[in-house]
Amino acid sequence: MTAIEERVRAAYRRIEQVDRPEIWIGLRPEAEVLAEAAALREHGLPLYGKVVAVKGNIDVAGLPTTAGCPAYAYQPEADAPVVARLRAAGALVLGTTNLDQFATGLVGTRSPYGAVRNAVDPAYVSGGSSSGSAVAVALGIVDLALGTDTAGSGRVPAAYNGIVGLKPTPGLLPTEGVVPACASIDCVSLFARTVEEASFALTCLTEPAQVHTGRFRLGVPTEPGPLAPGWAEAFESTVAAYAAAGAEVTTVDISAFLEAAHLLYGGAFVAERYTAVGEFLEAHPDEVDPVVHGIITGARDIPAHRLFADQRTLAKLRAEALAVLSGVDALLVPTTTEHPTLAEVAADPVAVNARLGRFTNSTNLFGLPALAVPAGTVAGRPFGVMLVGAPHDDLKLAALAGLCGERVQLVVVGAHLRGQPLNHELTSRGGRFVASVSTSTYYRLYALDTVPPKPGLVRVAAGGVAIAAEVWELPVRGFGEFVARVPAPLVIGKVQLADRWVSGFLCEPAAIEGAEDISAKGGWLAHLG
Repeated sequence: MTAIEERVRAAYRRIEQVDRPEIWIGLRPEAEVLAEAAALREHGLPLYGKVVAVKGNIDVAGLPTTAGCPAYAYQPEADAPVVARLRAAGALVLGTTNLDQFATGLVGTRSPYGAVRNAVDPAYVSGGSSSGSAVAVALGIVDLALGTDTAGSGRVPAAYNGIVGLKPTPGLLPTEGVVPACASIDCVSLFARTVEEASFALTCLTEPAQVHTGRFRLGVPTEPGPLAPGWAEAFESTVAAYAAAGAEVTTVDISAFLEAAHLLYGGAFVAERYTAVGEFLEAHPDEVDPVVHGIITGARDIPAHRLFADQRTLAKLRAEALAVLSGVDALLVPTTTEHPTLAEVAADPVAVNARLGRFTNSTNLFGLPALAVPAGTVAGRPFGVMLVGAPHDDLKLAALAGLCGERVQLVVVGAHLRGQPLNHELTSRGGRFVASVSTSTYYRLYALDTVPPKPGLVRVAAGGVAIAAEVWELPVRGFGEFVARVPAPLVIGKVQLADRWVSGFLCEPAAIEGAEDISAKGGWLAHLG
């Protein structure tokens, strides 16, 4: 069996293992995909053997296109051009994925095929509307997935599931063979586990502009607005990481972006959704998700004069937004504002969904590319940020995201813990909290006579105990700067945790002579009381 055939078999085994049937609308038989894999003899194809999922509003020959509505389903005569390009590059399509019906939603719950649960915490939403595609990538079933993006559907699910969502400049990838949401601004998007995979796939499907080289200038909001608990701190840490990696950071006014975001659903542009599928919804009211039905049919009677007024407003806001972008290489914002649970969305489906598009709704109205990338975790769930650039700066965004691509983990046990006086030495260099942990039982902890007070961690052959600690991660450059400034008698070495070794703080044995042994307290914070 070839490696490519084994990759296909592994994908189907993974489908069984994760037991998430709500991911899929149409799944091709394993034997059919294996036969297609065996027929692929040209190893030079750029996406040779990559296993791919396709959002259920994009045509895949041999599978029905449903757009998340069984009554709407039709059998396409051919692949959508973007799917055909994937196949021509050597990719293998497993099937079509679940979505918020008619690509209307940022939550992933508005589907008769079931709510798509988050890949990390199933009590939370996966994000939408490209829910199934994102979760299929996050769970390791497929290597790449196609989504669509009108208001953020290719980015919000990426943020919630800890993966990369690349939304190209509108028009860069063809939208023929895609059930339209708002045809004038719809985009096909890409999901992958790394920026490199996503940007390489884009180059295989089109010819984006050349990548930027040199130092980057990054714009961050003067005032991003309300965010979920812990998210503002996570965003500030990410900004610091980019600065530590060499980007020049400046604050910018994003009011034009925020005002345009409100126009997408709060103005006349939503009428284009009625143009796409409104007549079908009117004829099949009992076969459509009630929230989707209300949003789309509610746009039927918007007067034409409102559209022309909104177009004038949008032109003014776009000029302001491009002026902001002319002074920076990219805008950096949180991808979304909060991560709701399935229960929270069920209790208030419209209002919760509306809050999620604060930073994403304007991008396609302005004709801009965007890249959503993971930026650590908050409360154990993924947190993500988004880079927005000028038209056709797609690969520039990928290069900028790459500044913070490689990170190094560090174990801290004392004055660098959260809330302690030296924690800023981590956060100012882009450090992000990862987890609270304990060392193995081969350590003793001593209170050193330093200013500010610090402990010394020493490894022992016998008589040791587990010591409470935290794992942080820093960009490579920030880690190097930090280590270079660690004062004696502390050193950075390898610290043994319960399951692995990680770089962390240790103390020279000579420094503990006469120091108080506080090991019995189990950690520095317990000693401080």
